[in-house]
Amino acid sequence: MRIFKNLWVMCLPLAGAALLSCGSSKKNSTQTEEAGTRTFIQAPAFNADSAYSYIDAQVGFGPRVPNSAAHKACGDYLAAQLRRFGAEVYEQNAELIAYDGTILKGRNIVGAYKPETRKRVLLCAHWDSRPYADQDEEKYHRTPIDGANDGASGVGVLLEIARQIQMKAPEIGIDIAFFDAEDYGIPEFYKGMYKQDTWCLGSQYWGRIPHVSDYKARFGILLDMVGGKDATFFYEGYSARTAHNAMKKIWNMAERLGYGRYFVKEEGGEVTDDHVYVNRYRQIPCVDIIHYDMNGSTGFNPTWHTVDDTMEHIDKATLQAVGQTVMGVIYNEQ
Repeated sequence: MRIFKNLWVMCLPLAGAALLSCGSSKKNSTQTEEAGTRTFIQAPAFNADSAYSYIDAQVGFGPRVPNSAAHKACGDYLAAQLRRFGAEVYEQNAELIAYDGTILKGRNIVGAYKPETRKRVLLCAHWDSRPYADQDEEKYHRTPIDGANDGASGVGVLLEIARQIQMKAPEIGIDIAFFDAEDYGIPEFYKGMYKQDTWCLGSQYWGRIPHVSDYKARFGILLDMVGGKDATFFYEGYSARTAHNAMKKIWNMAERLGYGRYFVKEEGGEVTDDHVYVNRYRQIPCVDIIHYDMNGSTGFNPTWHTVDDTMEHIDKATLQAVGQTVMGVIYNEQ
């Protein structure tokens, strides 16, 4: 999925908690409590069932590999969902050059809420899926994966957040970006010359040419592989160096909401992911919330870049923990 800068792959932990009921009642969406000198705002209740359904819908199109019919159909679905949830939608269509020279018809999709305000936070995930199961048995190496966790889970969480924003918006502006061609990087079996920056092609394009001129945000939150059972999210190395304050907000919020067993306040490794290019090209501190498995051989969960990255391995408790934590953060930004 990406290039790891350490020999042992590292990622951040996110995970599950008790499933909250659907909808946003007045009690859930408006309650506040005094926390020192600041008023804590209780965000609307994230609904994991809803997020799960958006993941399932994406997987239902088939592998979302650029240049495929499934990719185009799913992109249309995502843009339509953001519009349905009241966002002003921007689409970037670009020809992106893959590691082997293949021209990919890339498509970044961005939904903006309160586009007029300068107080903004960026939420993002990649929506494409890996064309190779290169962490699986050799016979599957050239098989595209479903990408239920690696790709669709982050998008599903963000679609549910978009639905909640439509019903009750936070005080600040929110941009939800679905980056394309994150997972078309050099496969393990490639025999050609190694090339830098072959992953995250969509976010690289957006970083150089954002959806609106001179785009700025206070910080960004990237969701990647946030649906695995008992997922753990550690402090990712690049995030810790370049987005330390935002990272602390997220992990402290998770602890406050009771999701500390998922968001582990310990150092993980460093990974090349979309957050690197958001920071490199737009100077926006961006935190990567990504599943890191301390006991795994790859550092990721066992389904990573295999044909087993399917819906049966998506856990609603993990989706709940991630979604409610992110909502807690953005609804407490002023």
